[in-house]
Amino acid sequence: MSSDVTHGNSGPRILAVRLGAMGDILHALPAVASLKSSFPGSRVTWLVEPKWAALLEGNPFVDRVLLFHRGSLQEWMRNWRMLRAERFDLAVDFQGLMKSAIAASVSHADRLFGFRSAELRERPAAWFYSNRVASRLPHVVEKNLELAAAAGASSLLRAFAVPAGRAEGALPESAFVLASPLAGWPSKQWPLEYYGQIGRRLDRELGAPLVLNVPPGMERSASGIDGTRLHVSSLAGLIDATRRAAAVIGVDSGPLHLAAALSKPGVAIFGPTDPARNGPYGGSLAVLRSPRAVTSYKRAREIDASMREIDPDSVFETLKTQLMRRTAGCAVE
Repeated sequence: MSSDVTHGNSGPRILAVRLGAMGDILHALPAVASLKSSFPGSRVTWLVEPKWAALLEGNPFVDRVLLFHRGSLQEWMRNWRMLRAERFDLAVDFQGLMKSAIAASVSHADRLFGFRSAELRERPAAWFYSNRVASRLPHVVEKNLELAAAAGASSLLRAFAVPAGRAEGALPESAFVLASPLAGWPSKQWPLEYYGQIGRRLDRELGAPLVLNVPPGMERSASGIDGTRLHVSSLAGLIDATRRAAAVIGVDSGPLHLAAALSKPGVAIFGPTDPARNGPYGGSLAVLRSPRAVTSYKRAREIDASMREIDPDSVFETLKTQLMRRTAGCAVE
């Protein structure tokens, strides 16, 4: 898969590497937009895993999307041939893992930028970079912008070019609140029964249903929760549902960061991860976190105790305030 070239190619050929996952790709969008806008006539190619390519559809700052396949030796050889066929002047690894660093180095770009080893989960990845960058700002979006600036981006754009998505499944015709209760780590999730309590209050007090979105194959994980409606969709369907939602409730996962990129109001519930680094960017969502939460980034198989300490009533009241504030703001406009 590749997108058509939409800009001239008289400038440098730039390779952006952020293979996944959803939230991380969204967090890299402003940095890649900054690279594109800073080099007139540049050709920007983004290397990404097929699962997440829908996030880059129609992106005005990306001229071509290359799909990174992994698993077998044959797939790695395909990646190698694909990258060697291009002649990149500059490559930026926004991921900082061995697989992303190796992929970027295979391109034989004249210069390869990445974070210094002290800031990487897989420190040996820094061995592949010709330029190692130290970041000073806490949030991942700002860190990526620092990396882009080090690579020569002179015009920093905090732009999130999110595609339109595609309508999938049935959604309420009236205003609704959207929640995506699953996360890559169970320790970051909020108890499912809490969503039922929120849903009943939303319906009773605000007349707005609570819709729970899950990907195909995960229906059983969120079905049968009293006070909620289930919506099963692909990534494109999630984007569409998020755009249509009046507000969102989220945990530290890709759907929350999608809502933040779309400036949706709502509530972000955090526990073992640090919202200063990984929280929703842009200020449209209120963050709730227990004062007893420990920033461990522990990928446990059970819900972290600090997540259970965020009670449904607190979430509902915060969500209600967010909705009233947004409604008041629209009325003024």
